[in-house]
Amino acid sequence: MRIRSRLLLLVSAVLLPALFGAAIAVAYIFKEEREFNRASMQETARALALALDRDMTRRESILRTLAGSPSLQRGELERFHSHAGGVAKDNDSAIILSDLEGRQILNTRLPFGAALPPMVRAERENRARVGNEVTVISDIYLPPAGLGPHSFAIQIPVRRDGKVVQFLTMASFASQLQDLLAAQRLPAGWHGSIVDRHGVVAARSLEPGKFVGKPVRAELAATIKAKAEGSQEGVTLAGVPGTAFFSRAPASGWTFLVSVPHAVVYGPAYRATVLTAAISLLLLGAALAAALVVARRVVRPVEALREAAQRLGRNEPVQARRSGVLELDAVSQAMSDASERRRGATAELERRVADAVASFERSQRALVQAQKLEALGRLTGGIAHDFNNVLQTLTAGLQVLNFRAAGEQRDVIERCQRAVARGTQLGRQLMAFGRVQDVSVETIDTATRLAEARELLGSALPADVRLFYDLAPGVWPVTVDPAQLELALLNLIMNARDAMPAGGTITLRAHNETVGAGRGDLAAGEYAVIIVADEGQGMGPEVLARALDPFYTTKGVGKGSGMGLPQAYGFARQSGGSLVVESEAGRGTRVTIHLPRAREPLSTRAPGGALAPLPASKGRVLLVEDDEHVRETVSSGLRAAGFDIDGVDTADEALGRIEGGERYDAVLTDVVMPGELSGLDLARHIRARHPRMGVVVVTGYSDRAVQMPGVRALPKPYDLRQAVDALNAAMDA
Repeated sequence: MRIRSRLLLLVSAVLLPALFGAAIAVAYIFKEEREFNRASMQETARALALALDRDMTRRESILRTLAGSPSLQRGELERFHSHAGGVAKDNDSAIILSDLEGRQILNTRLPFGAALPPMVRAERENRARVGNEVTVISDIYLPPAGLGPHSFAIQIPVRRDGKVVQFLTMASFASQLQDLLAAQRLPAGWHGSIVDRHGVVAARSLEPGKFVGKPVRAELAATIKAKAEGSQEGVTLAGVPGTAFFSRAPASGWTFLVSVPHAVVYGPAYRATVLTAAISLLLLGAALAAALVVARRVVRPVEALREAAQRLGRNEPVQARRSGVLELDAVSQAMSDASERRRGATAELERRVADAVASFERSQRALVQAQKLEALGRLTGGIAHDFNNVLQTLTAGLQVLNFRAAGEQRDVIERCQRAVARGTQLGRQLMAFGRVQDVSVETIDTATRLAEARELLGSALPADVRLFYDLAPGVWPVTVDPAQLELALLNLIMNARDAMPAGGTITLRAHNETVGAGRGDLAAGEYAVIIVADEGQGMGPEVLARALDPFYTTKGVGKGSGMGLPQAYGFARQSGGSLVVESEAGRGTRVTIHLPRAREPLSTRAPGGALAPLPASKGRVLLVEDDEHVRETVSSGLRAAGFDIDGVDTADEALGRIEGGERYDAVLTDVVMPGELSGLDLARHIRARHPRMGVVVVTGYSDRAVQMPGVRALPKPYDLRQAVDALNAAMDA
């Protein structure tokens, strides 16, 4: 039997039952449409509640990032106030730091150092209720007079060494939640409201100025308190009959209300019912006539669509076919478009997976490199500390002997002093891998220092290798150890020289660059960029992956230590910047160093000259040094200069003498000391309790850099003239 005959019989057989069934279907559709609308509105309220939680979580994440900032952890409150002020401005909020008793320490809405109001009572009560260990989201409250309209706050604990020491709060105006409401784009006729845990309106899509800060109706408040989500029939705050669908946000405990008038809730069901009934009657009336037409035109296009669907499932290209039936043609075109999009999406997915894998591999290599250099830094730092003590003893002892010797003896001593100087330079190279900057850093004019180093760098090159300089005007100054900078450049130049056995050109470029967003391990900011590029053999992927590994080299035995690139990398990281190596086999190598722009004025260089006798000095000095050889040798030299020296081997003993009534004009102390107090702790105590007593701190390697007003620093090893000048300057100040 042909499809036309089958369709006629089918339509005839179902015509009368269909009319009866259509009536049942209309009633069922009305019921289902109404329930569907209610379920959709309830789901909308649930989704909006989650959106509210996401907004709260975003604010909490900002606070956690600020809580971990180095300036806050180090107690640099003015710097943290500036940093937090920028974050608060971006989020139109206030960042408040308070102590465990609820007293404000800083508030970004007020200048740093200004008198601060007490914390809002509601926030203190919430914290007392839940304890110090968790995040607290407040209810709506009015801030102290003059600090804004209705607000809410999120407060997290600030931990240091695993203990809660402070609280960090983001206080925001409730009006910001209006933006959250507006972003949801509720359908026409729907009204959204956000209420806190006590049923007070925090934001409302309709007339917020009239209702924010007011409680919802008592019946609705009771229902919200009893259930996490549901609906309530009644009258809105604006007096419109309707249904309120609500859902409580699980993290904040606040509730999102969606109020929908009855006409909106049930209107779609009525319209859908009427439309369904009309369509059913129309279709039944036209069925017989349409059956004949459709039967003739549907078979072949349907079969073509089946084949196209099979090709689409196999991810093969699908071509659109015209059948004359608009619906079938539209489906055919849609399947063709879907095939094209799917193939494109597959290619894009493959590309993104490849990029993600490459990015992960780069991150993994960077992590492994950082771990290697961290381990090396700890090892070399400890060695450098003990090495510096030995060098210090030799430096002071040789200088004392030099003042007393003459003739051939002085020549021998001076040769020994040159050997000690080479040992000092070796110690500084080892410290390039340490975790803090050496005390010999200076703020230098980058372009000038690079120009001065040209003769040094050029002397390391043979005649067939040309060094080309390309320095952009106005290169920003940087704060670095100049000796380490020159050593890093020299290592890079020699690596480039060795990569060009047949000669070529090495290019040294310098320019400024502003990094907008963080790039790998490079923070956003302004940088002076130094680039060393060669035309040499380059490196393959395997060699490039290990280029920054300490002691790794492709050169023969005795021709390379494998410390050139690692030293340059350690110098760049220690200076707050980064080093990146780019290379391809046969296409040369390019090394890029980013150094942070310095904000301090340029350092003045100390004039060089021959060793002069120690200047006559006087004053009582307390020498704090745990190494007996260093203490005795330096004491002898300082006594020769005229000082009255009293020596101890711990900072604890030194503090006991000072607090016991001993009077000193100055204190010369090492940083790393046995006992409970370090040299920095002793210096900090002296500056606070005895400001008229001069303090000079000596350091060779320490986890804490010397950054203390009124305290002078000496790099170890130092000569006696440096120590005498520093003590005299400290006593004069």
